[in-house]
Amino acid sequence: MNLNINGAFLALETDPERTLLSVLRNDFQLTGTKYGCGEGNCGACTVLIDGESVRACVTPVGTVAEREIVTIEGLADGDRLHPVQEAFIEHTAFQCGYCTPGFIIETAALLSRNPNPTADQTRAALSGHICRCGAYTRIIDAAESAAERTGETA
Repeated sequence: MNLNINGAFLALETDPERTLLSVLRNDFQLTGTKYGCGEGNCGACTVLIDGESVRACVTPVGTVAEREIVTIEGLADGDRLHPVQEAFIEHTAFQCGYCTPGFIIETAALLSRNPNPTADQTRAALSGHICRCGAYTRIIDAAESAAERTGETA
């Protein structure tokens, strides 16, 4: 099958029922996408598929062939970080950092749909993600800061 991962077209022979998470991490060494619960509940494995956030741990790779897949490694524009990544760094919106890629990807998906979300919309979009360290306040602050940045350019 052919996969479009972070703008690169890659061929892969594999069982189409393998999870996208397994393929990303094991076949392409894109380890920013994390294994968390394995059931799609924690958000650590979130990637963008055609601009929509998807849980890679429960997504069969065969269902995303020929679609645009973006991982945390592909979110930046060359050497320039995505505004969400910048905001997370500025707000220290992490502690251990394990959940951070999923929160960043989810925030980027939200802001691509709605460049000016309300605080309630931001919290609702991120509510399916778990931060075991409890950095939620800083995460929400970073997401709202990123919204301010992207809202200015929308």
